[in-house]
Amino acid sequence: MVFVSEAYTTVPATFSTPLQEKVYQVLQELTMDFQRVETEEVITMEDCQQINQRLEMDMVKTLFLCNRQKTNFYLFVTCGDKPFKSKEFSQALDIARVSFASAEQMDTMLGTKIGAATIFSTLLPEAAKVQLILDKDVCDQEYYGCSDGTTTGYLKLETEDVLRKFLPYVKRQPKVIEV
Repeated sequence: MVFVSEAYTTVPATFSTPLQEKVYQVLQELTMDFQRVETEEVITMEDCQQINQRLEMDMVKTLFLCNRQKTNFYLFVTCGDKPFKSKEFSQALDIARVSFASAEQMDTMLGTKIGAATIFSTLLPEAAKVQLILDKDVCDQEYYGCSDGTTTGYLKLETEDVLRKFLPYVKRQPKVIEV
């Protein structure tokens, strides 16, 4: 069982990573409302169930993928309860099959570790080569729940704010697919 604290609408008192600090600076700069919870370390979607209950929404699943040559990288955001099928993902993009990128690549390119992949990694210059792919079902949700760049901080945001404020801020046009 994972301990989840109450929901907050303020930034954490201290930051665990440079990415986490950047996330909250940008949320304030863009005047994006959010709720957050602090937890013990969360790695799996099953661990997210208490977070979902506390924030009264469902977390997204963010996967860091690459081609076999490790030359093309994808940050795929889908619904937390949707199983990932590499074949369907690859067909939707008309690309060769993909696999999960390594923990080292995740750290280097996204500034996160396993369990903390987040759309907010697009704030980092190292993520410039990572293509952002959104599941259409995520775009249709009222709320967007994700990591703040750590495995212990999770956010609830309005999906429209993510799409209309955050993505233009980072100058990212995601590809939206149906899987």
